[in-house]
Amino acid sequence: MFFAGVDIAKKQHEVCVLNADGEQVLSMPVTNSVAGTERLLQAIHNRISPDPGLVTFCMEATGHYWLALYSFLTQRGYTVHVVNPIQSDAARDLYIRKSKTDRKDAYILADLMRMNKTQPTSMASEPVLRLQTLSRTRFAFVDQVSSLKQRVLGILDRIFPEYPQCFSDVFIKTSRELLKTFSTPEELAEVDLSELAEFLAEHSRGRLGAERARQVQSYAQSTFGISIAVDAFALELKLLLDQIEFIENQISAIEQAIDEAMAELAAVNQPQALPKGVYHVIETIPGIGRVLAAAIIGETGEIDRFASARKYVAFAGLDATVRESGQFAGTRNRMSKRGSPHLRRAIWLAAINARRFNPELRAYYEAKRAEGKHVGVATGAVARRLAHLIHALWRDQRVFDPDYRWAPSRADANT
Repeated sequence: MFFAGVDIAKKQHEVCVLNADGEQVLSMPVTNSVAGTERLLQAIHNRISPDPGLVTFCMEATGHYWLALYSFLTQRGYTVHVVNPIQSDAARDLYIRKSKTDRKDAYILADLMRMNKTQPTSMASEPVLRLQTLSRTRFAFVDQVSSLKQRVLGILDRIFPEYPQCFSDVFIKTSRELLKTFSTPEELAEVDLSELAEFLAEHSRGRLGAERARQVQSYAQSTFGISIAVDAFALELKLLLDQIEFIENQISAIEQAIDEAMAELAAVNQPQALPKGVYHVIETIPGIGRVLAAAIIGETGEIDRFASARKYVAFAGLDATVRESGQFAGTRNRMSKRGSPHLRRAIWLAAINARRFNPELRAYYEAKRAEGKHVGVATGAVARRLAHLIHALWRDQRVFDPDYRWAPSRADANT
């Protein structure tokens, strides 16, 4: 049996192959291309064996650069193990000499696999990979919108600090249209009051009118904002609002694609006894809607990968760190955050919703707060409990039942 470690890079990988005794039998650079990988396989064929079953590969999940090589090798019949960089970093400490080179890293990965410290990896199914891609893109766009909104608020702080008092949310449709049409306090101060009232009524569908127009104009006339370079800030404000609207339309398109991907996944899995309009059992959990369900499914893959909820919690990085040595036992343990950040974010957002809409988890959250726990700590506890619930319902294909008295298994009780 032979073990091939691959240090992944953007343009050129480094490969090291060891035999069962740990002796190096091949070491070579491999360009990240079809020609480069074919050259590697030809070298393995000539110097080791033409049988793919005799050579197992191991590589780090470095960004997205490993995906093409992984796909190429598995299509050729090779078994590939993909490890978390945290795991390989820890393995590096086993060696006396503290050195880090591409060749050394490839050797460590091969040796790690030779010592049976890795597990074979399989790519997610196409529907799951589609959900993962769409969900991550959506989160990235949501973050962009949040950043743009902060910039808008920063501009208003300078030229019209009183404006946020005029609306419950600066970014509701009426407010946006107002800022795009009258971007400076001076324009709002000088516009005819009846025209302003008519504008507000039109864009708010009659909910706002003369009273709100007087309030806005009063603030504009007495604003404490700066009066220099206002035209430049006004232009930036308009452009930022246009960007926000554009990206939000893209987010809507992504959410439509997510809906279609969830329907496709449901058709493949053929779920039983789900409520109408529900594509997956975890959607029945209060706090988990279609978008968060898609993100959780996309990052989890198959729930059967996790033998227990405890392992699932650890995969999400929601488990607590443990610090013990001799007679010392740490009491200020923190969330490890060593798992999938995307899954952790989705479950965390679901936990925020669940502490409002799920009576049991709301009571659990309030109990933690009554113990003096910080909001974040209490929410983290809800997130862990929610992860247990997700694992249980998904594993058993059981719809959420508020009257079901759920409790973690003995193996997971201390999670």
